[in-house]
Amino acid sequence: MNDTMTQTLGFAHYWAQGDAVTHSVAYLLLIMSIASWYYILSKAWISWRIRKSADAVEHFWDAASMDDAIALLSHADTEKVYSPLATHAVDAVRVKANSSSLNANVDQGELVTRTLRQQINRVSQRLESGLTLLASVGSTAPFVGLFGTVWGIYHALAAVAMSGTIQIDKVAGPVGEALIMTAIGLVVAIPAVLGYNAFTRVNRLTLGELDAFAHDLHAFLTTGARIGTARGRLS
Repeated sequence: MNDTMTQTLGFAHYWAQGDAVTHSVAYLLLIMSIASWYYILSKAWISWRIRKSADAVEHFWDAASMDDAIALLSHADTEKVYSPLATHAVDAVRVKANSSSLNANVDQGELVTRTLRQQINRVSQRLESGLTLLASVGSTAPFVGLFGTVWGIYHALAAVAMSGTIQIDKVAGPVGEALIMTAIGLVVAIPAVLGYNAFTRVNRLTLGELDAFAHDLHAFLTTGARIGTARGRLS
């Protein structure tokens, strides 16, 4: 009899005995899991490509001319994270030199600073996309699973009370099944939290490199020399 009871207990039995609320909680956790894994896998691929192209920033200054440097960086920067800084900053300087627009009256240093800031903000928005979802899933999935557990235990105890007989095996089975929802909530939350922490660190490294690259570009475009080096042969 115990073997038969063991075979009947489990998630399938819990699902069959569940109501609309139980099923809704399970579907919500499934949606949260699919969404978080989609962003984890997609951002992992993007982050790998970004880190792979980071070395091209240093080689940027080895080129013979600014056009060559931008071309080499654009080819290596498949995610277009670093190259837009150089492209738009140089374009802004060239437009200022050959234009009668309002930008022509702006100090070149201020114009370059504004252009670089705009590009860094755009890249930052791209890097942070999806992190809010991962943080939300990581913080709420355990509570969603806990709600499913509490709801399942409530119905299990209500069914036992209606039967008029209180036996440990009639209580332990349904309660154990209800705890499955808490476990599922943790399974959904843990990858989201780990992914959020990993991508936050990668973004911090990338934004630090972008800031350093922006300072070098600003120094070169305004004074003709790169900060911290004697290499100023780009033109």
